[in-house]
Amino acid sequence: MSQEAARLRRTVETFRSLEGDLEGLMELWEELPAEEREALKPELLEAAKKLEVLYHETLLNFPHAEKNAILTIQPGAGGTEACDWAEMLLRMYTRFAERQGFEVEVVDLRPGAEAGVDYAQILVKGENAYGLLSAEAGVHRLVRPSPFDASGRRHTSFAGVEVMPEVDDTVEVVIRPEDLRIDVFRSQGHGGQGVNTTDSAVRIVHLPTGITVTCQTTRSQIKNKELALKVLRSRLFELEWKKKQEELQKLRGEVRPIEWGSQIRSYVLDKQYVKDHRTGLMRFDPQNVLDGDLMDFIWAGLEWKAGRRQAAEEVEAE
Repeated sequence: MSQEAARLRRTVETFRSLEGDLEGLMELWEELPAEEREALKPELLEAAKKLEVLYHETLLNFPHAEKNAILTIQPGAGGTEACDWAEMLLRMYTRFAERQGFEVEVVDLRPGAEAGVDYAQILVKGENAYGLLSAEAGVHRLVRPSPFDASGRRHTSFAGVEVMPEVDDTVEVVIRPEDLRIDVFRSQGHGGQGVNTTDSAVRIVHLPTGITVTCQTTRSQIKNKELALKVLRSRLFELEWKKKQEELQKLRGEVRPIEWGSQIRSYVLDKQYVKDHRTGLMRFDPQNVLDGDLMDFIWAGLEWKAGRRQAAEEVEAE
């Protein structure tokens, strides 16, 4: 409650400050001759920044937006290429989190058979982490000359991104010990790592739902169990939340196959552009995007989710 009060207090203070600034600027505008009104430009720009802050607050006005985020990446169609693409996305979201001052904790990371990752799950900690990253859920498509093809042919790869809010102990999610099967085993990874020498990895199966969570990122079995239970709690919460929020879930996008025709965004490296297929937003600096420069895509995605931005196909039709 104190965190929510602090967030609302900041919003109210920003509004009141903006209201006072604009009233003062309007009075000056009326008093100054036309040739001197240019001097008000810096104050107007500052007011515009405050207005943008308020507008962004409205885009994050949905359940659990303020919470930490659990982000999962899985390769789809494309084999080794897709595993490499999944690792590129993992780096992109890690860099994005760093840019925002968020903390990133690896929950589960499984290497691909030849390269990249076969599965990655991270916990992103920070104010509005879930709210911001929720716009990134969906299928992401990469087109590039393949570094794994001796002929350098053009390949298309897919990876799916899932985003869930982290829930804490105040949320009513009951996990009964008798409903859990807990297995321990040796961590799988590249040879020589200390985590491979003991049975520190933990797999938890929730028997009533069949949900399985694995954590093998630390040398401590206890720590891995704590992280796995945290993810399981979030998955069970999401399961219940989806039942009660079916209409809202439809607006936020259905779960689609990680393959052609399902993508929300395409990253075309040989032609140097990134396009969001929901919003129509395009960028021509894919390396910056892959380095975590995502805020314009995220705000556009949140506008689209909130129904304040036309879908790309509607814009093209007009």
